[in-house]
Amino acid sequence: MSGPIKIIITGGTFDKEYDELTGKLFFKETHLNEILIRGRSQLSVSMQTLMMIDSLEMTDVHRQQIADCCVKSAEEKIVITHGTDTMEITARFLGEKKLNKTIVLTGAMIPYQFGSSDGFFNMGSALALVQTLPHGVYVAMNGKYFNWNNVRKNKSNGVFEELK
Repeated sequence: MSGPIKIIITGGTFDKEYDELTGKLFFKETHLNEILIRGRSQLSVSMQTLMMIDSLEMTDVHRQQIADCCVKSAEEKIVITHGTDTMEITARFLGEKKLNKTIVLTGAMIPYQFGSSDGFFNMGSALALVQTLPHGVYVAMNGKYFNWNNVRKNKSNGVFEELK
């Protein structure tokens, strides 16, 4: 049986809400509890909301907070929800730390609240991958996983891919 999993929440499209009056996206609270219940998860998880920001606003100070949280975590298996625009930058930042843990970053292109989101699928994939991959840092999106030093977001196609 797999050990406990830590989920670190940092925001991103995954957890955005839609304001029908202004047409803007904003953060309220995470949808992770609902996702785990809806997915009938039987995993032992602990969740920590570290920040709720758009990844375009993320700085290396934020990335260091994420790294510190990973280091302090008793769990060796960690899933991080993250905005997709700078996910590969954070993956690289964490990968260079060479932590003795399995860390999987995931997110969504469409907010979970919209119902048509890829976030539900991506979270399920990330939870499965964190239990099976060796120690290292990975990005899990759209049924694929990528090593921290071999991934980019193709902004023209809206998909993650290996570096060429």
